[in-house]
Amino acid sequence: MSKLNAVVGQSGGPTSVINQSLVGVIEEARKAGHIDRILGCRHGVRGIINNDYIPLNDVPSDLLERIARTPSSALGSTRDKPDQEYCRKIMENFKKNNVGYFFYIGGNDSADSARIVQELAAEAGHELHVFHIPKTIDNDLRVHDHTPGYGSAAKFVASAMMGDNYDNASLPGIKVDIIMGRHAGFLTAASVLARQYEGDGPHLIYVPEAPLSEEKFLSDVERVYSQKGRCLIAMSEGVSAPDGKTWAEKMSDNLEKDSHGNIQLSGTGALGDFFAQLVTPKTLRPRW
Repeated sequence: MSKLNAVVGQSGGPTSVINQSLVGVIEEARKAGHIDRILGCRHGVRGIINNDYIPLNDVPSDLLERIARTPSSALGSTRDKPDQEYCRKIMENFKKNNVGYFFYIGGNDSADSARIVQELAAEAGHELHVFHIPKTIDNDLRVHDHTPGYGSAAKFVASAMMGDNYDNASLPGIKVDIIMGRHAGFLTAASVLARQYEGDGPHLIYVPEAPLSEEKFLSDVERVYSQKGRCLIAMSEGVSAPDGKTWAEKMSDNLEKDSHGNIQLSGTGALGDFFAQLVTPKTLRPRW
């Protein structure tokens, strides 16, 4: 039986550790014994349909070690979100290149792409083993023990909040920090690491998993502000109201969508502005 080839690609936002996962795939594929060529697709799935591959079998070990320590995506990344037709083109390429193993490093959308490709391969009777490798903050993906880059992302959030805490202590008032997290609050929860001393912020933390009403928000802020004379808030972009809709959705019916069709929950400052304006009558110096 002839050996099958393997394809590995990277997707989504480049991170500080995504190349660690790439190098891990290359090293283990070399050891496997049953894989012929290891091909790196340039710019994720786009490289597959363009037949744009880099041979990885003979990359020197010292170069791999340097790549593993380098931030960003060594193979180039993509924001393409493949649909069924796109994935059929991927399968056509895999058949042409005798690919039997597909390793895709990325987030939730990358995991979904891997799923579609796997299902199409099964329907076509093509022997294909698909592995999704989580990227940075996707701790909400099922059956994954942890995501390799979560520590680096959590450290960034905590460091940013430490700086904001000193800023807020110097100019007391209420400040709302919006943090990534559409459905999961892992990153926002990491902001608690900024609390080094008694009284440090963030004083209030809100995540998507726990619905938040206007009444609770105002009550929480008033309590903290009356005790400390200031209030630093860490809030996930996907924080939702008791009715299940995100506050970003409730604010407007004409929200922008990103390249994946997801509602743009943050990045405009609107969500922070909304909550800051709720507390303006009750504060001396609302800031966001």
